[in-house]
Amino acid sequence: MSEPKFLPATKIHTDRVVFTVSAVVAAAFLAWGVLGTASLGSVSSAVLAWVIRYTGWAFLTAATGFVIFALWLAFSRYGRIPLGQDDERPEFRTISWVAMMFSAGMGIGLMFYGVAEPLSHFVKPPPGTVEGGSDAAVETAMATSLFHWAIHPWSIYAVVGLAIAYGTFRRGRRQLISAAFAPLFGDRVSEKPLGRVIDVLAIFATLFGSAASLGLGALQIGSGLRAGGFVSENPGVGVLIGVIAVLTVAFVASAVSGVAKGIQWLSNINMVLATVLAVFVFVVGPTVLILNLVPAAIGDYFREMGEMVSRSAASGGSAMEGWLASWTIFYWAWWISWTPFVGMFIARISRGRTIRQFVSGVILVPSAVSLVWFTIMGGTAITLQRGGTDLAGAANPESQLFGVLEQFPLAGVAGVVVMVLVAIFFVSGADAASLVMGSLSQRGAIEPHRRLVVFWGVATGGVAAVMLLVGGGGATALTGLQNLTIIAAAPFALVMVVLCVALAKDLRSDPMVLWEKHCAHTVDQIARSTPESPVRNR
Repeated sequence: MSEPKFLPATKIHTDRVVFTVSAVVAAAFLAWGVLGTASLGSVSSAVLAWVIRYTGWAFLTAATGFVIFALWLAFSRYGRIPLGQDDERPEFRTISWVAMMFSAGMGIGLMFYGVAEPLSHFVKPPPGTVEGGSDAAVETAMATSLFHWAIHPWSIYAVVGLAIAYGTFRRGRRQLISAAFAPLFGDRVSEKPLGRVIDVLAIFATLFGSAASLGLGALQIGSGLRAGGFVSENPGVGVLIGVIAVLTVAFVASAVSGVAKGIQWLSNINMVLATVLAVFVFVVGPTVLILNLVPAAIGDYFREMGEMVSRSAASGGSAMEGWLASWTIFYWAWWISWTPFVGMFIARISRGRTIRQFVSGVILVPSAVSLVWFTIMGGTAITLQRGGTDLAGAANPESQLFGVLEQFPLAGVAGVVVMVLVAIFFVSGADAASLVMGSLSQRGAIEPHRRLVVFWGVATGGVAAVMLLVGGGGATALTGLQNLTIIAAAPFALVMVVLCVALAKDLRSDPMVLWEKHCAHTVDQIARSTPESPVRNR
């Protein structure tokens, strides 16, 4: 089998069309958010209502479709195809590979929702399901949380990451979202208007998806400052923007240091700190209940899977439509908006692995970690709530994790660890996002120019600040983050559907697949030409 031809190590120039269009529109959004915050808020609410009403079904259907597609690739004959040359070995050790993709993929979200989501579903389950606060509500709460954080989101990441890794390391294409569409639109699609539109949409999805995470991180750190006594009341928008500004400087500095020096180092630190925090809560919290909850949560998750994937406005009316907009549709939009940067990032660190290894690692390992995290944090919160501690009555969801920690010894130390964890997740996630946006702006450069990385890093921090401004700060800040994330992700969801078609077509002509077909055909011809062959005589 012939080896793929990789791009020569020449200087790659910035794609002026992609960068200029993206930069101008991002600057216009920032100006609108600062000068016309109320106007932006009203427009985004109106657009969101239209998106939810007319395309909400598409988010729900597509997410499950991506799960089926990813698993089919892993267990089909394509699973043995390597993401690189036939004899290539993985670039990163497995433990570092898992740490980096997990940290970039959903670190801040787990810190923010690890307590808040199971507790919310326990107190107020999805419409038309079970009674809030009951034993059945515990099962529904854990199943719904895992539904949003396990197989579905990581399958969404796997589809885009696999398409980019295969095209880049197996076919020798540039590391661009648009380059993955070469099987459908030709090898030079990235230089055509359609390809540039795809890359611009990818930049916008990345910008808003990562900014939403930064906004969540700022909310969590702000709540931690209040819980630790550093501020006397819930931080306003000014304090939150200050937090974003400080951390933006940190992640820009990390991003310009490169993957190996920056993201890998931070990700490994975070894995250690997150493990320490989880073990601490596990030991001092309701240990036996948590152990019992792990197998129960797995069973509940798969038992209720059919009901969860089929939830729609048709099954629950306006109440279900509102719930889906706040939870499932928001999550699917959030994961889809993250796919350009998480997909490109995990593609960048997955060279040398087979498709089966890639899909298995990307889906199963983080899903298992999510299971453990939600059973420890969510299970502890639900136990405290049932015991009389009103965690659900907190002013905002970001303060509920600190409310849990306050029930145990060393609460102050644990609270500081949480803030450090969120800060590092903030830095490593935005680090990866700014590198990817720089790469998209520079025709898929593996190491984009530092000026581009800095520009997109600052822009991400700015968009996160605007999203908080639109939300109004306080309890309503989360709404602004969710609304703009869903709107930004809608166009890219369609891009992902077409991407699946392109990847399937690409794999059918892979050299290994063609060689196996050739061998099978040769064997069949030999068998048919042998006089005593049963194939010939039947």
